[in-house]
Amino acid sequence: MDSLVDVLAARLSVGCQIVLVSSGAIAAGLPALGLKARPRDLATQQAAASVGQGLLVHRYTESFARHGMTVGQVLLTADDLTRRTHYRNAHRTLARLLEFGAVPVVNENDTVATEEIRFGDNDRLAALVAHLVQADLLVLLSDVDGLYDGDPRRAGATLIGDVRGEDDLAHVHMGRSGAAGVGTGGMATKVEAARIAASAGLPVVVTSTANAAAALAGEPVGTLFHPTGSRRGARLLWLAHASTPRGRLHLDAGAVRAVLERGSSLLPAGVVAVDGDFDAGDPVDLLDESGNAVARGLVNFDSSELPGLLGRSTRELAAELGPAYEREIVHRDDLVLLAERVRRRGPGAVAAAD
Repeated sequence: MDSLVDVLAARLSVGCQIVLVSSGAIAAGLPALGLKARPRDLATQQAAASVGQGLLVHRYTESFARHGMTVGQVLLTADDLTRRTHYRNAHRTLARLLEFGAVPVVNENDTVATEEIRFGDNDRLAALVAHLVQADLLVLLSDVDGLYDGDPRRAGATLIGDVRGEDDLAHVHMGRSGAAGVGTGGMATKVEAARIAASAGLPVVVTSTANAAAALAGEPVGTLFHPTGSRRGARLLWLAHASTPRGRLHLDAGAVRAVLERGSSLLPAGVVAVDGDFDAGDPVDLLDESGNAVARGLVNFDSSELPGLLGRSTRELAAELGPAYEREIVHRDDLVLLAERVRRRGPGAVAAAD
């Protein structure tokens, strides 16, 4: 940790702004609770995180203090990047910490996150935070110096210096979590996070902690994922890549065309059936006539309200039920096409450390 902090402090001293996304809270809490391995159940993970998070941030605080620098802890759940008020608060907090010259240390709020609102891994969290703060670079740190086309421990494996699209990953085999068994990461999660960030217009470097200084200085180390898309709202990025749908809306052919081809909002008239138990504001998948998920959006009604609205015009609903019902089931600003998702298989930066 001291070696990593020394690298970050050096960049901060020359005017670079850095947000550090750090895993390790659960792992840090295991010894204190007498646990020898990462627990499988969510409640015990949360207990370990509640102990370990304080230890982790205290250690970072001590290490950055050697350089006269201040640390600010930021704990996030996926809800914080989709609910409008939460999102604005997270953005404002991070921006103000950077204005003060403090180093935000971000982690998932494991102590309160449920299965439905978890990011799943800190690499994905780093990609979303990098987009949230409009970083110029995302650096994902691992125990190997980059992405290889095979197991780097075996002879003949070749480092992939540049990834410009899916073709460059077609024949790559990626490992999972390390031998220690206390983390949820691995090269597969880093590549997935890099795909997410690159699809949103953000360059990503995947390399080892030993190469962190060179990566942050813009030197050609590790694997560079070149941007493949343009920047878009962080909430939509979360919606496409980190949300778990709580229900499904079945659309007729006209509604599918309106959503996919015209970028329209989803109106009650275009929905033929509803599956699931969800509340207003939850993410739901929009299905075509063949049952394929073509989009995901934040729904404006509870699942219990929707059956009486289906197939009817907003004008008719407003006349019968009041003006509150003259609105979309899913507004176009809260909707993302799943066809646009990343396929699964010196300046300001965000660094993610295993």
